[in-house]
Amino acid sequence: MQLVDTHCHLFFEQLQEDLDAVIKNADAAGVKRLICVGTTMADSHTSIQIASKYDNVWAAVGTHPHEAEVFLNDPAHKAKLNQLLQQPKVVAVGEVGLDYYKNYSPQEIQEKALRKQIEIGLPSGLPFIFHVRDAWSDFWRIFDDYQNLRGVVHSFSSGVKQLEAALSRGLYIGLNGIMTFTKDQAQLEAAHRVPLDKLILETDAPFLTPMPFRGQVCEPRYTVATAEFLADLRDESIDHLSKATTDNALRLFDLK
Repeated sequence: MQLVDTHCHLFFEQLQEDLDAVIKNADAAGVKRLICVGTTMADSHTSIQIASKYDNVWAAVGTHPHEAEVFLNDPAHKAKLNQLLQQPKVVAVGEVGLDYYKNYSPQEIQEKALRKQIEIGLPSGLPFIFHVRDAWSDFWRIFDDYQNLRGVVHSFSSGVKQLEAALSRGLYIGLNGIMTFTKDQAQLEAAHRVPLDKLILETDAPFLTPMPFRGQVCEPRYTVATAEFLADLRDESIDHLSKATTDNALRLFDLK
């Protein structure tokens, strides 16, 4: 069994302080490839540094909606993101999007930052890693203003309506440990319905630790727990699910 953790944050202190062990543990568990996803310009740069050190790690660069105001207030934001996108082993733009659940940045600022990053990232031809929380209507309105957008809805935890909206636009669906502990049957129904050729796995480490490891720091190795849970939920063999999700990740992110 080989898996890909398509979304982790290896630069956070909980993981970076013993990163060699974190990556070794993932490999031993069968999680052979990792994508370290930036949330600010600074940690996007760190993600690239980490990817350059490990053969089985790649980077995504972008600014999370929580940091939208900081991103826009930097007059060099366009030049900085363009420079990061040109670095070796960068395989995606992200994570970018809208988060109206916490609104750490005003909604209109989040929209402006998302549009800026789409417009900067599109010429690269790279896929996008989208973060969407309690903001679907505005997200689809923005998404539909652009052509040739492709990528994944990261940490998908909505129902069938938004699943169908994402699939109709050709997006992949990223599922993580939330599925193992959610009590929301609509989320589980959507997870059950994701077409196998559009499903990818992630951890969002060091966050969202899956069952039965709740209370521990999440690591990429726990991709296995989510894969096992989803295989059971969807009545698929773990080998079949792992091969399909790995093939999807390799295809979407062009992992060499």
